[in-house]
Amino acid sequence: MKKKIFAVLLLISASSIPMVFGWGVWGHNHINKGAVLALPHEMGMFFYNHTDFIVEESVMPDVRKHMYNDKVEGSRHYIDLERFEYTAAIHMPATMDEAIAKYGKDTLEKYGILPWNIEDMMVKLTDAMKNKRKTEILYLAADLGHYIADAHMPLHTSINHNGQLTGQVGIHAFWESQLPELFGKDYRLYVANAHYIPDIRKTTWDMIDSSHQLVNTLLSIESKMRKDNPNDKQYLVGADGQPVKNKFGSPVHAYEYAHVYHELLGGMVENQMRASIQAIADYWYTAWVDAGKPNLEELDPVSVTERNAAAYKEDMKAWKTGKIKGLRSDKEF
Repeated sequence: MKKKIFAVLLLISASSIPMVFGWGVWGHNHINKGAVLALPHEMGMFFYNHTDFIVEESVMPDVRKHMYNDKVEGSRHYIDLERFEYTAAIHMPATMDEAIAKYGKDTLEKYGILPWNIEDMMVKLTDAMKNKRKTEILYLAADLGHYIADAHMPLHTSINHNGQLTGQVGIHAFWESQLPELFGKDYRLYVANAHYIPDIRKTTWDMIDSSHQLVNTLLSIESKMRKDNPNDKQYLVGADGQPVKNKFGSPVHAYEYAHVYHELLGGMVENQMRASIQAIADYWYTAWVDAGKPNLEELDPVSVTERNAAAYKEDMKAWKTGKIKGLRSDKEF
Protein backbone atom coordinates (compact mmCIF):
# COMPACT_ATOMS: atom_id res chain seq x y z
CA MET A 1 0.00 0.00 0.00
CA LYS A 2 1.11 3.58 -0.54
CA LYS A 3 2.18 5.72 2.42
CA LYS A 4 -0.82 6.43 4.57
CA ILE A 5 -0.99 10.18 4.23
CA PHE A 6 -4.27 10.60 6.01
CA ALA A 7 -3.27 8.28 8.84
CA VAL A 8 -0.23 10.48 9.39
CA LEU A 9 -2.52 13.47 9.72
CA LEU A 10 -4.44 11.61 12.37
CA LEU A 11 -1.27 11.00 14.35
CA ILE A 12 -0.17 14.61 14.08
CA SER A 13 -3.46 15.85 15.47
CA ALA A 14 -3.93 13.16 18.09
CA SER A 15 -2.01 14.90 20.86
CA SER A 16 -4.45 17.80 21.06
CA ILE A 17 -7.79 16.56 19.75
CA PRO A 18 -9.75 13.72 21.37
CA MET A 19 -11.25 11.58 18.61
CA VAL A 20 -13.78 8.81 18.24
CA PHE A 21 -13.68 7.21 14.81
CA GLY A 22 -16.60 5.25 13.42
CA TRP A 23 -15.16 1.71 13.14
CA GLY A 24 -11.66 3.08 13.63
CA VAL A 25 -8.93 3.20 11.01
CA TRP A 26 -8.51 -0.59 10.95
CA GLY A 27 -12.21 -1.21 10.50
CA HIS A 28 -12.92 1.40 7.83
CA ASN A 29 -9.82 0.41 5.84
CA HIS A 30 -10.78 -3.26 5.77
CA ILE A 31 -14.45 -2.59 5.11
CA ASN A 32 -13.83 -0.38 2.08
CA LYS A 33 -11.28 -2.76 0.57
CA GLY A 34 -13.59 -5.72 1.15
CA ALA A 35 -16.35 -3.86 -0.69
CA VAL A 36 -14.03 -3.32 -3.68
CA LEU A 37 -13.35 -7.05 -3.84
CA ALA A 38 -17.08 -7.85 -3.71
CA LEU A 39 -17.77 -5.92 -6.92
CA PRO A 40 -18.22 -7.71 -10.26
CA HIS A 41 -15.14 -7.52 -12.47
CA GLU A 42 -16.85 -5.36 -15.08
CA MET A 43 -16.83 -2.41 -12.66
CA GLY A 44 -14.64 -3.82 -9.92
CA MET A 45 -11.36 -3.53 -11.82
CA PHE A 46 -11.74 0.25 -12.01
CA PHE A 47 -12.30 0.40 -8.25
CA TYR A 48 -9.38 -1.95 -7.69
CA ASN A 49 -7.09 0.32 -9.71
CA HIS A 50 -7.78 2.94 -7.04
CA THR A 51 -7.90 0.71 -3.98
CA ASP A 52 -5.22 2.70 -2.17
CA PHE A 53 -7.25 5.87 -2.46
CA ILE A 54 -10.55 4.22 -1.55
CA VAL A 55 -8.94 2.65 1.52
CA GLU A 56 -7.20 5.84 2.67
CA GLU A 57 -10.22 8.03 1.97
CA SER A 58 -12.34 5.71 4.12
CA VAL A 59 -11.31 7.66 7.24
CA MET A 60 -11.43 11.17 5.77
CA PRO A 61 -15.00 11.93 6.88
CA ASP A 62 -13.77 11.45 10.47
CA VAL A 63 -10.72 13.61 9.81
CA ARG A 64 -12.97 16.39 8.50
CA LYS A 65 -15.17 16.04 11.56
CA HIS A 66 -12.46 15.98 14.20
CA MET A 67 -9.28 17.48 12.83
CA TYR A 68 -10.83 20.22 10.73
CA ASN A 69 -13.76 20.72 13.11
CA ASP A 70 -16.16 20.72 10.16
CA LYS A 71 -19.49 21.72 11.71
CA VAL A 72 -21.51 20.28 8.84
CA GLU A 73 -19.72 16.94 8.80
CA GLY A 74 -20.57 15.67 12.27
CA SER A 75 -24.29 15.08 11.81
CA ARG A 76 -23.69 12.95 8.71
CA HIS A 77 -22.26 10.09 10.79
CA TYR A 78 -25.12 9.25 13.13
CA ILE A 79 -28.77 9.52 13.97
CA ASP A 80 -30.07 9.61 17.55
CA LEU A 81 -33.23 7.63 16.87
CA GLU A 82 -34.56 8.14 20.40
CA ARG A 83 -34.60 11.91 19.83
CA PHE A 84 -36.87 11.40 16.83
CA GLU A 85 -39.15 9.11 18.88
CA TYR A 86 -38.38 6.43 16.31
CA THR A 87 -40.65 3.40 16.14
CA ALA A 88 -40.51 2.40 12.46
CA ALA A 89 -39.07 3.75 9.23
CA ILE A 90 -42.50 4.32 7.76
CA HIS A 91 -43.01 7.17 10.22
CA MET A 92 -39.77 8.95 9.30
CA PRO A 93 -39.40 11.61 6.58
CA ALA A 94 -38.55 10.06 3.23
CA THR A 95 -36.00 12.67 2.08
CA MET A 96 -33.59 15.22 3.48
CA ASP A 97 -35.88 18.05 2.37
CA GLU A 98 -38.81 16.46 4.17
CA ALA A 99 -36.69 15.97 7.27
CA ILE A 100 -35.66 19.63 7.25
CA ALA A 101 -39.25 20.71 6.78
CA LYS A 102 -40.41 18.57 9.71
CA TYR A 103 -37.59 19.02 12.22
CA GLY A 104 -35.60 22.06 11.10
CA LYS A 105 -31.88 22.25 10.29
CA ASP A 106 -30.79 22.94 13.87
CA THR A 107 -32.47 19.80 15.18
CA LEU A 108 -31.01 17.67 12.41
CA GLU A 109 -27.53 19.08 12.99
CA LYS A 110 -27.84 18.13 16.65
CA TYR A 111 -29.47 14.70 16.36
CA GLY A 112 -28.05 13.47 13.06
CA ILE A 113 -28.90 12.89 9.40
CA LEU A 114 -27.11 9.60 8.63
CA PRO A 115 -29.84 7.79 6.61
CA TRP A 116 -30.78 10.86 4.60
CA ASN A 117 -27.13 11.62 3.95
CA ILE A 118 -26.60 8.11 2.56
CA GLU A 119 -29.55 8.53 0.20
CA ASP A 120 -28.33 11.93 -0.99
CA MET A 121 -24.85 10.59 -1.63
CA MET A 122 -26.28 7.78 -3.71
CA VAL A 123 -27.91 10.34 -5.99
CA LYS A 124 -24.61 12.18 -6.36
CA LEU A 125 -22.59 9.00 -6.97
CA THR A 126 -25.04 7.79 -9.62
CA ASP A 127 -24.80 11.14 -11.41
CA ALA A 128 -21.00 11.11 -11.24
CA MET A 129 -20.93 7.62 -12.74
CA LYS A 130 -23.42 8.52 -15.45
CA ASN A 131 -21.22 11.43 -16.50
CA LYS A 132 -17.96 9.52 -15.95
CA ARG A 133 -16.48 12.12 -13.61
CA LYS A 134 -13.62 10.00 -12.31
CA THR A 135 -12.50 12.11 -9.35
CA GLU A 136 -16.05 12.54 -8.06
CA ILE A 137 -16.77 8.83 -8.42
CA LEU A 138 -13.80 7.92 -6.26
CA TYR A 139 -14.38 10.54 -3.57
CA LEU A 140 -18.10 9.90 -3.32
CA ALA A 141 -17.77 6.11 -3.34
CA ALA A 142 -15.10 6.12 -0.63
CA ASP A 143 -17.02 8.55 1.59
CA LEU A 144 -20.29 6.71 1.04
CA GLY A 145 -18.51 3.57 2.20
CA HIS A 146 -17.63 5.34 5.44
CA TYR A 147 -21.20 6.41 6.17
CA ILE A 148 -22.66 3.01 5.34
CA ALA A 149 -20.13 1.41 7.67
CA ASP A 150 -21.12 3.91 10.38
CA ALA A 151 -24.73 2.86 9.90
CA HIS A 152 -23.71 -0.67 10.88
CA MET A 153 -22.11 0.49 14.12
CA PRO A 154 -25.05 0.24 16.56
CA LEU A 155 -24.03 3.18 18.75
CA HIS A 156 -24.20 5.49 15.73
CA THR A 157 -27.97 5.06 15.91
CA SER A 158 -28.38 5.91 19.59
CA ILE A 159 -28.28 8.93 21.85
CA ASN A 160 -26.18 6.82 24.24
CA HIS A 161 -23.41 6.87 21.66
CA ASN A 162 -20.52 6.44 24.07
CA GLY A 163 -22.23 4.81 27.03
CA GLN A 164 -22.34 8.19 28.75
CA LEU A 165 -25.91 7.63 29.92
CA THR A 166 -25.20 4.23 31.48
CA GLY A 167 -21.80 4.74 33.11
CA GLN A 168 -19.96 3.05 30.23
CA VAL A 169 -17.94 5.92 28.78
CA GLY A 170 -15.40 4.57 26.29
CA ILE A 171 -17.48 1.66 25.03
CA HIS A 172 -17.79 3.24 21.57
CA ALA A 173 -14.09 3.01 20.70
CA PHE A 174 -13.80 -0.26 22.64
CA TRP A 175 -16.43 -1.97 20.48
CA GLU A 176 -15.60 -0.53 17.08
CA SER A 177 -11.82 -0.07 17.27
CA GLN A 178 -10.09 -2.09 19.98
CA LEU A 179 -12.04 -5.31 19.44
CA PRO A 180 -11.45 -5.44 15.65
CA GLU A 181 -7.78 -4.57 16.12
CA LEU A 182 -7.35 -7.37 18.65
CA PHE A 183 -9.43 -10.08 17.00
CA GLY A 184 -10.03 -9.00 13.41
CA LYS A 185 -7.20 -11.12 12.05
CA ASP A 186 -9.41 -14.15 12.63
CA TYR A 187 -12.53 -12.71 10.99
CA ARG A 188 -13.89 -14.23 7.81
CA LEU A 189 -15.09 -11.20 5.87
CA TYR A 190 -15.96 -12.71 2.50
CA VAL A 191 -19.43 -11.79 1.25
CA ALA A 192 -21.51 -12.53 -1.83
CA ASN A 193 -21.00 -10.62 -5.05
CA ALA A 194 -22.68 -7.24 -5.07
CA HIS A 195 -26.35 -7.23 -6.03
CA TYR A 196 -28.81 -4.57 -7.13
CA ILE A 197 -30.91 -2.75 -4.51
CA PRO A 198 -34.40 -2.03 -5.86
CA ASP A 199 -35.37 0.34 -3.03
CA ILE A 200 -32.51 2.38 -1.54
CA ARG A 201 -34.69 4.15 1.01
CA LYS A 202 -36.11 0.93 2.44
CA THR A 203 -32.71 -0.75 2.48
CA THR A 204 -31.10 2.22 4.20
CA TRP A 205 -33.69 2.33 6.97
CA ASP A 206 -33.63 -1.46 7.36
CA MET A 207 -29.89 -1.10 7.89
CA ILE A 208 -30.35 1.61 10.54
CA ASP A 209 -33.13 -0.33 12.26
CA SER A 210 -31.14 -3.57 12.33
CA SER A 211 -28.15 -1.83 13.90
CA HIS A 212 -30.29 -0.07 16.48
CA GLN A 213 -31.69 -3.37 17.67
CA LEU A 214 -28.19 -4.36 18.80
CA VAL A 215 -27.65 -1.36 21.06
CA ASN A 216 -29.18 -2.77 24.24
CA THR A 217 -27.38 -6.09 23.81
CA LEU A 218 -23.89 -4.67 23.46
CA LEU A 219 -24.48 -2.24 26.34
CA SER A 220 -26.08 -4.72 28.73
CA ILE A 221 -23.36 -7.35 28.26
CA GLU A 222 -20.60 -4.87 29.01
CA SER A 223 -22.55 -3.30 31.88
CA LYS A 224 -22.76 -6.64 33.65
CA MET A 225 -19.06 -7.24 33.07
CA ARG A 226 -18.24 -3.88 34.63
CA LYS A 227 -20.18 -4.76 37.75
CA ASP A 228 -18.36 -8.09 38.03
CA ASN A 229 -14.85 -6.73 37.46
CA PRO A 230 -12.84 -4.08 39.34
CA ASN A 231 -11.12 -1.34 37.34
CA ASP A 232 -7.76 -3.08 37.32
CA LYS A 233 -9.40 -6.04 35.57
CA GLN A 234 -11.23 -3.85 33.06
CA TYR A 235 -8.36 -1.63 31.92
CA LEU A 236 -4.65 -1.60 31.42
CA VAL A 237 -3.45 0.40 34.43
CA GLY A 238 -0.43 2.69 34.43
CA ALA A 239 2.11 3.36 37.17
CA ASP A 240 -0.14 6.10 38.50
CA GLY A 241 -2.90 3.58 39.08
CA GLN A 242 -5.08 5.12 36.37
CA PRO A 243 -6.33 3.43 33.18
CA VAL A 244 -3.95 3.76 30.24
CA LYS A 245 -5.39 5.79 27.36
CA ASN A 246 -4.68 5.50 23.67
CA LYS A 247 -3.48 8.36 21.48
CA PHE A 248 -7.05 9.55 21.03
CA GLY A 249 -7.86 9.65 24.74
CA SER A 250 -9.90 6.43 24.90
CA PRO A 251 -9.24 4.00 27.77
CA VAL A 252 -7.42 0.82 26.78
CA HIS A 253 -9.22 -2.28 28.02
CA ALA A 254 -7.28 -5.26 29.34
CA TYR A 255 -6.89 -8.11 26.87
CA GLU A 256 -8.73 -10.68 29.00
CA TYR A 257 -11.64 -8.30 29.55
CA ALA A 258 -11.79 -7.54 25.82
CA HIS A 259 -11.59 -11.23 24.96
CA VAL A 260 -14.48 -12.19 27.25
CA TYR A 261 -16.61 -9.30 25.96
CA HIS A 262 -15.85 -10.21 22.36
CA GLU A 263 -16.86 -13.82 23.01
CA LEU A 264 -20.07 -12.84 24.80
CA LEU A 265 -21.05 -10.64 21.83
CA GLY A 266 -21.31 -13.85 19.81
CA GLY A 267 -19.70 -12.60 16.60
CA MET A 268 -21.54 -9.28 16.58
CA VAL A 269 -18.55 -7.16 15.56
CA GLU A 270 -17.50 -9.54 12.80
CA ASN A 271 -21.08 -9.83 11.54
CA GLN A 272 -21.53 -6.06 11.41
CA MET A 273 -18.25 -5.64 9.56
CA ARG A 274 -19.29 -8.25 7.02
CA ALA A 275 -22.73 -6.64 6.65
CA SER A 276 -21.01 -3.29 6.06
CA ILE A 277 -18.89 -4.75 3.27
CA GLN A 278 -21.89 -6.34 1.59
CA ALA A 279 -23.97 -3.18 1.82
CA ILE A 280 -21.27 -0.87 0.48
CA ALA A 281 -20.63 -3.13 -2.51
CA ASP A 282 -24.38 -3.31 -3.15
CA TYR A 283 -24.79 0.47 -3.00
CA TRP A 284 -21.83 1.11 -5.32
CA TYR A 285 -23.11 -1.52 -7.74
CA THR A 286 -26.63 -0.10 -7.66
CA ALA A 287 -25.34 3.41 -8.46
CA TRP A 288 -23.43 1.97 -11.40
CA VAL A 289 -26.44 0.06 -12.74
CA ASP A 290 -28.72 3.10 -12.34
CA ALA A 291 -26.11 5.17 -14.18
CA GLY A 292 -26.49 2.87 -17.18
CA LYS A 293 -23.50 0.60 -16.51
CA PRO A 294 -20.89 2.99 -17.93
CA ASN A 295 -17.51 1.54 -18.88
CA LEU A 296 -15.43 2.83 -15.99
CA GLU A 297 -12.25 1.08 -17.09
CA GLU A 298 -11.88 3.53 -19.95
CA LEU A 299 -11.30 6.25 -17.34
CA ASP A 300 -7.88 4.70 -16.64
CA PRO A 301 -4.96 4.09 -19.01
CA VAL A 302 -4.92 0.47 -20.18
CA SER A 303 -1.43 0.13 -18.73
CA VAL A 304 -2.76 0.78 -15.22
CA THR A 305 -5.33 -2.00 -15.48
CA GLU A 306 -2.79 -4.39 -16.97
CA ARG A 307 -0.27 -3.59 -14.25
CA ASN A 308 -2.80 -4.32 -11.49
CA ALA A 309 -4.25 -7.49 -13.02
CA ALA A 310 -1.92 -9.94 -11.27
CA ALA A 311 -2.36 -8.29 -7.86
CA TYR A 312 -6.13 -8.32 -8.37
CA LYS A 313 -6.07 -12.08 -8.94
CA GLU A 314 -4.01 -12.64 -5.79
CA ASP A 315 -6.28 -10.44 -3.69
CA MET A 316 -9.36 -12.21 -5.04
CA LYS A 317 -7.86 -15.60 -4.19
CA ALA A 318 -7.31 -14.51 -0.58
CA TRP A 319 -10.70 -12.79 -0.49
CA LYS A 320 -12.50 -16.02 -1.30
CA THR A 321 -11.00 -17.53 1.85
CA GLY A 322 -12.38 -14.62 3.86
CA LYS A 323 -9.12 -12.68 4.09
CA ILE A 324 -8.26 -9.14 3.02
CA LYS A 325 -4.59 -8.89 2.09
CA GLY A 326 -2.22 -5.98 1.74
CA LEU A 327 -3.45 -3.67 4.50
CA ARG A 328 -1.27 -2.27 7.24
CA SER A 329 -3.63 0.03 9.06
CA ASP A 330 -2.35 2.27 11.84
CA LYS A 331 -3.23 0.98 15.27
CA GLU A 332 -5.31 3.05 17.67
CA PHE A 333 -4.90 0.68 20.63
